[in-house]
Amino acid sequence: MDDKRPRYEAFDCAPGLRLAAHERVSQIHHDHLNSRLDRLDEMMERLEKRLWLALYGVVAVILAQAVQSFMVATP
Repeated sequence: MDDKRPRYEAFDCAPGLRLAAHERVSQIHHDHLNSRLDRLDEMMERLEKRLWLALYGVVAVILAQAVQSFMVATP
């Protein structure tokens, strides 16, 4: 099965170039969105650590007051 049709050189056409440009722009947007989401995730992790630290601080104060009240009640 010999292909007798002439072979043509590939050429860039305007719709193909527009599609390639759109794909590049979409990839840039996607990369930027991923970087923003990563930064947001890091910020949320830091906030979560701060909230846990504040919670532990409140619990520590409540326990300290409870221990102090027991110390005053028992001679």
